[in-house]
Amino acid sequence: MIELRTPAEIDEMRPAGRFVASVLAELVAASAVGVNLLKLDSIARALIQKAGAESCYVDYHPSFGAMPFGKVLCTSVNDAALHGLPFDYRLADGDVLSLDFAASVDGWVADSAVTIVVGSAREGDLRLIETTERALAAGIAAALPGGRMGDVSAAIGAVCREAGFGVNTDFGGHGVGHTMHGDPHVPNDGRPGRGIPLRAGLVFAIEPWVMQSTDQIFTDPDGWTLRSLDGSRAAHSEHTIAITEDGPIVLTAR
Repeated sequence: MIELRTPAEIDEMRPAGRFVASVLAELVAASAVGVNLLKLDSIARALIQKAGAESCYVDYHPSFGAMPFGKVLCTSVNDAALHGLPFDYRLADGDVLSLDFAASVDGWVADSAVTIVVGSAREGDLRLIETTERALAAGIAAALPGGRMGDVSAAIGAVCREAGFGVNTDFGGHGVGHTMHGDPHVPNDGRPGRGIPLRAGLVFAIEPWVMQSTDQIFTDPDGWTLRSLDGSRAAHSEHTIAITEDGPIVLTAR
């Protein structure tokens, strides 16, 4: 069921957005060559505890997950595209790292992701990341009252395809509210003028992700991490937005 939020409720969601953005900023600052993924998860866990927030990930167990996630942060490295389960791995020079984090503050959820290169960057990796960031910006710009969800999806897909990347629509954006994942689904490609009407009060996450040379994924033996089928690198960007009468606002702006 798709729920519309009042202006007052959107204001109540802002602290969650600010918190998620601040945690990601701290995690980006802490990500360096030699840092363990489990250390990043522990940093996020401590920040949740200090803020009196709640993790959206620890007990999360959808049909596509092998078991409850068990961590508070997704850390997807190199060929890991989404849902990277933190494990005992120290970041190496040149690693592509996606940090995906969601938390609940006073009963409201926000969800966001950012991809960075640790240490020395390859030009191809920077282009991959920049494409997801441009696609995210295009999707946000298309989230206008009176439009359709297909406008958002088409804007995302156009940027990715024009950059030469395939688009996988198995996983995409989603409604956000009192829970992390809800209606509507936000595909990363589509046709303008199609899909549900975009109305003021609709709150959802937009999350374009692409892989360098494939649009196919498989699930890692850990039961969670989704990897590119051909081992090529991936990037992922995400913001939670709210549609208002004046246009979209980014609740997780960093």
